[in-house]
Amino acid sequence: MLTWVMYDIVQDKIRNKIVKCCEKAGIYRVQYSVWLGEMNKTQRKELRTQIEDLIKPDEDKVYIFPMCREDFNSCILLGQAFDRDLVTDEVKALLL
Repeated sequence: MLTWVMYDIVQDKIRNKIVKCCEKAGIYRVQYSVWLGEMNKTQRKELRTQIEDLIKPDEDKVYIFPMCREDFNSCILLGQAFDRDLVTDEVKALLL
């Protein structure tokens, strides 16, 4: 299932570690603090656990939203939006 990960992390060091977690999870960065990619339930749980271990709950904010393909296809992208094709598994496999 497609998954959005969005965050507002106060400390650079923690934010950089979360970036590494998202990269390792294989999701695509669509904005500085917004990621999107295919993740199954186990992968989302693993990422959640990694992020929970890093953040300071009293000052940081993290959102992990699963989204079905139908809802994603109805999203409206304006301006310099990301390329939808980069979110598919087939294209990501070509880039690796």
